[in-house]
Amino acid sequence: MDFDIIIIGGSYAGLSAALTLGRSTRNVLIIDAGWPCNKQTPQSHNFLTHDGDQPAIIAKAAKAEVLKYPTIKFLDGLAISGEAIAGGFSIGLENGESFKTRKVLLATGLKDILPSIKGFAECWGISVIHCPYCHGYEVRDEKIGLLINGDHAFDMAKNLHHWNKDLTILTNGKSQFTAEQTAKLEAKSIAILEDEIIEVEHVDGYLKNLVFKNGEKLALKAVYARAEVVQHNHLYHDLGCELTELNTIKVNEQQQTAANGVYAAGDCTTMFRSLSIVTAAGTMAAVMLNKEMISEDF
Repeated sequence: MDFDIIIIGGSYAGLSAALTLGRSTRNVLIIDAGWPCNKQTPQSHNFLTHDGDQPAIIAKAAKAEVLKYPTIKFLDGLAISGEAIAGGFSIGLENGESFKTRKVLLATGLKDILPSIKGFAECWGISVIHCPYCHGYEVRDEKIGLLINGDHAFDMAKNLHHWNKDLTILTNGKSQFTAEQTAKLEAKSIAILEDEIIEVEHVDGYLKNLVFKNGEKLALKAVYARAEVVQHNHLYHDLGCELTELNTIKVNEQQQTAANGVYAAGDCTTMFRSLSIVTAAGTMAAVMLNKEMISEDF
């Protein structure tokens, strides 16, 4: 085997795992394609000692800390294949290289599938946001929108009403609320707007107006939206892992997947995508990986 563990994904979960494994004197290769989901997010929150810092700055500092440990190697590249072999796994890269490893940790994150609304992608993570615990304080008491429909929109509106009383639900088509839900929303002065959105007007990602198909505009400070998610690649399938109904990799409390010797941590396993949660998951995966190898070798 070339390595004890190959970590695929060098963002927060992967780096957290690598730190623990480096301190456990394990030979580790981190393969990272450079696609963090929060690449254009200006600030990260709810992460002690780094509240308000830019995610890229946190990741850069974390990488420097991890690489102080001599058994950790970092490779910029894209892993595209994986298979079980005698004694472990073989991981293939886009450039034709391949490496053998006893264990694998998938920390590949998730890919957000954004709606094809002009300007939406440029605002994603800046003023088109997904989580009040990540972003809600910064837009509290402002006029905001919620671009979701049906039961999920109703539940989300209840939460957002704590931060924002001036809230408009943007169903982007016919409302899917029940009569009871509509009455409760109206009782809280939460507007429901069914007009189709064709553009998000913005300046450098900061929302100015939503533009509707009928030509009208709505000025808002921010819009909450829910993106569909998929895995970045099919490595989970190649290695024998299973997905949940939310398209996340199925793991147990110890971050083990359905495939022996393959663990997963971070966004690829959960919809709770805050730095504190994914870094904790990376640490848990590393501890259990090291424990598993110790048991095998003892």
